[in-house]
Amino acid sequence: MIGKIKQFNFKSLLIFNTFALTVTSYLFNNFIFLGVYLLFYCISLFTTKNGLKIIKKFHLFQNIRNEGPANHFKKRNTPTMGGIFLIIPFLIFTLIINIHLNSIKLFLLLVSILGFFIIGFFDDYISIKNKENTGLKSNEKFIFQSIIAMIFIFIAYEKELINPLITVSETWGIDTNIFIFPISFLVLVGLSNSVNLSDGLDGLTGGCSAIIFYGLGTEILIKEQQELIVFSILCYSMSGICLGFLKYNCYPAKIFMGDTGSLSIGAIMGSIALLTNSLFTLCIFSGLFIIESLSVIIQVGFFKITKKLSHNGKRIFLMAPLHHHFELKGVKETKIVENFWKINILLVILGIVLKINL
Repeated sequence: MIGKIKQFNFKSLLIFNTFALTVTSYLFNNFIFLGVYLLFYCISLFTTKNGLKIIKKFHLFQNIRNEGPANHFKKRNTPTMGGIFLIIPFLIFTLIINIHLNSIKLFLLLVSILGFFIIGFFDDYISIKNKENTGLKSNEKFIFQSIIAMIFIFIAYEKELINPLITVSETWGIDTNIFIFPISFLVLVGLSNSVNLSDGLDGLTGGCSAIIFYGLGTEILIKEQQELIVFSILCYSMSGICLGFLKYNCYPAKIFMGDTGSLSIGAIMGSIALLTNSLFTLCIFSGLFIIESLSVIIQVGFFKITKKLSHNGKRIFLMAPLHHHFELKGVKETKIVENFWKINILLVILGIVLKINL
């Protein structure tokens, strides 16, 4: 079905995602999921549209690195830091729910999101202020991310909110024992940076994130654990938020989410997966983000090794992350994004099928 669609654009993704959530709501006999999703889609449309005016007023424009593809220079001076209008509505919604439920899990989720949001905000602000495409230094960013991640992990582990037995199915799990600490750290910091690295083409991160949040929310519902339903609601609200933002972020983008959005989105995915023991399926759902990150690691590692051995560094890809490799191969930006969305849909379907059948 997906392959027959000649152009899988924003409207196609919106229809597909909404249809999938409608079916999910029907199957679980609870249309609050669809309602929350549509509500936050509308909220995101409103906040992004009006936030765009604010960003232009304060001249918060994107800087493009000289090392990137030449066709990206036309993106210079596109309004950025749009992540503010994605994450703040989600933070407010989570806070309201937590006030009502008084949940330590939701409190930790808030701490994690807020921490990564602040890091991303200052990274974007410094970049704009210095008129360069670099804000915080990579080691500074990593230290701050590590502090937030370790606070989250140790409190969650002490309160027994993180399960060392990673659930694969109802009858099978992987006992990570003490290795749950590095695994949790890798999920939080690694996924946050993976989403950030993937945010290089118009609509790529926003579209893939909307799909992943739908998948994660549905996977949590399949667990049939009453106390976790709130996280499904949060995932569906975030799916709607991402699509509302995507309306203005798809090609040609009128606004970028910046590190403010991408770092926070990765943190939300990772935190929810850890608190709901959904790591196995999240690894499948976010496969594209992981591959994007691995392409950078492979590229840098291979270059350093070959430079040390032959004094002439070589590259595997034309440019990393992987989406830039395809750009330099001559594939149109819209086609790359479209195919990434399609692959992500297939990954979500795969993850849900495995969850049901294993």
